[in-house]
Amino acid sequence: MGGTTTYVRFQSTVRSPRGHFPGIFALANGLAREGRLTEEQHRFWRAANDWYDAAYTDPSRIDPTVYDPGVNPGAVAWFKGTAAHLLDRIPGYLALLTAHGVPCVRLESADPGRIVYEDEHQVVVVPRSGSTRPATVLDPPAPHGT
Repeated sequence: MGGTTTYVRFQSTVRSPRGHFPGIFALANGLAREGRLTEEQHRFWRAANDWYDAAYTDPSRIDPTVYDPGVNPGAVAWFKGTAAHLLDRIPGYLALLTAHGVPCVRLESADPGRIVYEDEHQVVVVPRSGSTRPATVLDPPAPHGT
């Protein structure tokens, strides 16, 4: 077999009421839903979300139970490290979160958990009990435009 696949996830440093750490898209979507984005930020967010929706599969459209807490408790999505075209657009989301004081960490792992969904760009995993994953805290991106 070839080399080890590295998986990448960007997530909150704070647990949600459901007990998991929301991912970068959930964090940005929350800001938009709460009406906290400026017009420029809202345009970025809408265009970026539309691009991602077109660029890769929403696992819950393939398997509606993939994020069901009763079926797959704690399930979260991770990018495959090879999905460079998807990872290249993450800095815009990081800048958006930083502008609103929302902390985010980057996690990398060769084994993020039990895989319950996989495609060419991502996996959805149920974390293993007591697992520790190496995490790198992101430096805040340099501000650009308001």
